[in-house]
Amino acid sequence: MIIIMNYWWVTRPKRKLNSVPEILATFAEISLDQEWQGYRDTHLSLEEALEDAGLKRIGERRDRTGGGARTYKAWIESLGLIFTQWSTKQIKLTLAGEAIMKGDPPVEVLKHQVLKYQFPSAFSINPRINVSSRFRIRPFRFLLRLLSDSRIERYLTEEEIAKIIIVEADKETDACYNYIVRRIIEFRNYGDSCLDTDFSTKYRPSKSKGETKNPYRHLYDISNTIVNWIEYTQLAKRNDEGLLVILEDKREEVEAILAETLPFIDRPQDHEYFQRKFGVDPNHTKDTRNLLETKTITHIMIAEQKVKQAFIAESLHRPISKITPDLIDRITEQTGIEAKIVEDTLQKNYSRGAIGSFMVEYFEMAFKGRDEATEFELATAELFKSAFGLTTEHIGSKSLMPDVLVLSDQFKYIGIIDNKAYSSYSITNDHKNRMMYNYIPAYKKEQKYPLAFFSYIAGGFGTNIDSQIKEIVDSTNINGSAISVSNVINLVTNYQSKGYNHTKIKNIFSIDRQVLISDL
Repeated sequence: MIIIMNYWWVTRPKRKLNSVPEILATFAEISLDQEWQGYRDTHLSLEEALEDAGLKRIGERRDRTGGGARTYKAWIESLGLIFTQWSTKQIKLTLAGEAIMKGDPPVEVLKHQVLKYQFPSAFSINPRINVSSRFRIRPFRFLLRLLSDSRIERYLTEEEIAKIIIVEADKETDACYNYIVRRIIEFRNYGDSCLDTDFSTKYRPSKSKGETKNPYRHLYDISNTIVNWIEYTQLAKRNDEGLLVILEDKREEVEAILAETLPFIDRPQDHEYFQRKFGVDPNHTKDTRNLLETKTITHIMIAEQKVKQAFIAESLHRPISKITPDLIDRITEQTGIEAKIVEDTLQKNYSRGAIGSFMVEYFEMAFKGRDEATEFELATAELFKSAFGLTTEHIGSKSLMPDVLVLSDQFKYIGIIDNKAYSSYSITNDHKNRMMYNYIPAYKKEQKYPLAFFSYIAGGFGTNIDSQIKEIVDSTNINGSAISVSNVINLVTNYQSKGYNHTKIKNIFSIDRQVLISDL
């Protein structure tokens, strides 16, 4: 009996996308340009490599089938990062997969993929998945549209996504969209009593043979994963109340996304055709590569792949703006590959570093509250040093001191930064007094260079942040600002591409209000 999934489906060996670049790199080392179907030794080798890298929980694998590896392969395939070439039966990278392997910012690449994710797809119509053919929808664009709708107060809960949206939203027509809006409002008023009486049967788990004790559990799991995916795009985030909302400084970007009319990708039954169209990265409009030329795999190519894998793992956890002797030494030690090959591979593929890769971790730090505040502070110091070439010092561990000191020898100024790992930070009286009477006075006198600015970095800010900044500026005669973590990331991107220098940094952080994307 063929079971049809009567709801949205995303595969979830991991519920977050953070590890996708490392898993893709590991997959590329083991399986790229190799046949996959039926090659159990390759599946087992990948499974062991994922476990060795700490990317997959170590299992006993008594049956020796490599099923875990196939699950991870399906995951990166569903995101349009790989495909099986029809003529050779070999695994190839799509353009999006290549972009991640080249060190392009993974958030931008995967955001592009998530927003194009659609039903039907080559993945969703696979007989092992078999999402119902009634769905013709880009689920994440649909969610962004709902999150922009004032009729439902511009928020969604995981429960609403689980019980209403992923089971009832099957098309992108206005009629279907408005119906879902009405259903969300109805659910908020009446709860489960407004659900179909045969809900548990109609939307039962695909592996279920009948009734289940909890008819919602599998839907909650999918909903949670979907929310994690959309959070990875850095367009929306669960707020302090657990409500999914579009980030304030991303509203214009979301409006632009929704204003663009995109055609559905056709021919999902043609795996290679569909995957290559789905897997076009943000820097291309189509995939014109000729992949039929065979290559002889050499020991140098294998070594280079290992180096790429190690570099990608490093870049996700620290900002890398250039290739340094220390980085070469770390990767040489990790891989056991000759330092000359490591250096040549890094310089050839990542000469400008891959600082955007670190922005996934940095973004998340800004929303974790006080538990990981020190890590956020240390990351800010390292980021301003690597991305902007400023001299930085983490001073947050000292009493009555701001978190980070930045210094420009070139333009002879210093600045102080306070990190606040909150989604909507407002400057409390206590924090205001510390800045006005402790932090700024300490750095206005007896310093190497004059104090140019103070700034707050947070996940987001309250509505009164501009007046709160102005009060400190007026009291101290020192320029100041507040900047969201999203705009710090935008600034890092612009710094290299637009040729900014330390004067531009000083001007941005001295704006005497919240920094907006238009200021960058």
